[in-house]
Amino acid sequence: MSESGNLNLVVVAVDGSQESMNALRWALLNLKLRSPTPDTTDSASFIIFHVQSPPSIATGLNPGPIPFGGPSDLEVPAFAAAIEAHQKRITDSILYHALGICSQFNHTQAKVRTHVVVGEPKEKICETVQDLHADVLVIGSRAFGPIKRMFLGSVSNYCAHHAQCPVIIIKGKDGVDKGN
Repeated sequence: MSESGNLNLVVVAVDGSQESMNALRWALLNLKLRSPTPDTTDSASFIIFHVQSPPSIATGLNPGPIPFGGPSDLEVPAFAAAIEAHQKRITDSILYHALGICSQFNHTQAKVRTHVVVGEPKEKICETVQDLHADVLVIGSRAFGPIKRMFLGSVSNYCAHHAQCPVIIIKGKDGVDKGN
């Protein structure tokens, strides 16, 4: 690749898995951002993107009606706050790890940003790359077998078919040269 690229915005989806961190390493090693010009105000950047599960889905905070006449809209505020705080700690840990990987590649903080949303990963990833006008999406693949894929779905496969930008899927644990 040439010294300067023509990419303005690269979105790398991370979920804490080794495969997503390998995808981040691959993107940092192989994709070049466009060089800043005097007439542009925004700088090209990598966006480390994470989708956090909503508390109601992850923990069943809205359990539905309680049998035998209990309240129908039961929600325990302290429990909800504790779950949200726990999820924030997980998200912060994932982003901290990803930013640590970025620092190994000598990228300045101006070129690397983080972005977090709450929702269903495959849908939110596709919405975000469209909203941000991403030039490319880089995502890791856990390479689920056919049975797991049938029940869990494949986020990378969904994004490959629905994202409004080119998608690069980094497969397997040996997809990146770890010597760098």
